[in-house]
Amino acid sequence: MARNRIRRHAPALLALLVSALLAGHALVPNAGPRLGSLLETFLPWTGAVVPPLLLFVLLRRRTPVAVCAVLLPALTWAWLFGPHLLPRDDHGADLTVVQHNVSDENPDPAATARALARPGPDLIALQEVTSATLPVLRSALSADYPHHASHGTVALFSRHPLTDVRPLDIRPAGVDPSWQRALRATAHLPRHGEIAVHVAHLPSVRITPTAGLTSARRDESARLLAAEIDAETLPRVLLLGDLNSTLDDRGLSPLTSRLPAPVHGLAFTWPASLPLARIDQALARGPRAIDVTPLPGTPSDHLPLLARIRL
Repeated sequence: MARNRIRRHAPALLALLVSALLAGHALVPNAGPRLGSLLETFLPWTGAVVPPLLLFVLLRRRTPVAVCAVLLPALTWAWLFGPHLLPRDDHGADLTVVQHNVSDENPDPAATARALARPGPDLIALQEVTSATLPVLRSALSADYPHHASHGTVALFSRHPLTDVRPLDIRPAGVDPSWQRALRATAHLPRHGEIAVHVAHLPSVRITPTAGLTSARRDESARLLAAEIDAETLPRVLLLGDLNSTLDDRGLSPLTSRLPAPVHGLAFTWPASLPLARIDQALARGPRAIDVTPLPGTPSDHLPLLARIRL
């Protein structure tokens, strides 16, 4: 009898659990295997259980209470992510940027560069740029992007002059000094003046059966990058980078608490073959990121990200 009752109410109980995870993801503990960050990395996909649950309930002619219970996670998902799916603001942007991890194994960086320039962005920020691919990228982009800066494995190409270019040290403790994955530059926009542009590639994470989500170094690097942003003297700041997580992940809270998220667009960029998450980001302080959208794939395992910024 008890087993039948549990089976009868299982869809509603599962729906309530999904609703609780969506609404209360920040309460999931992050000690040890960092289950909280793991959940938040793929949080939008939590709602994927709702359609089959609803179909099951309707086909089995469950009570209206069960139907309402299954609709609860759908409403919670819409509250969290629905605004990103609304029609985008077409009043125009003052600045367009492309962010892309080009992959250090990219077999055709010249074609990748041409693809990134095709939408005509003002700025192109790149990660995993090797010493061999940098000259190829410069050659392919030099006509339209005569101003560029690079440090280690990150690079910035601009239609407009760049000054005060300097490296940023966001290395986690114990990482070799050859690990150079962040830079800062001032872009001089013809109609809108100066904006500080930070380009960064945070440490990668891994998911293992024993350790869970290994994100401690990424989180430490995010805190170091946030300190650099706090020290920024210009009022307008733009951060472009492969941050190796989504904006829902509390590990990036040092950055997301300072730099608001884009208003429109889920824009999953990774992995390129089956995009499940947006780990490439365009965040701004002072300016406002109106929307983000993925661009067609390149030989990289990331999709490029196009962001429109209103100044």
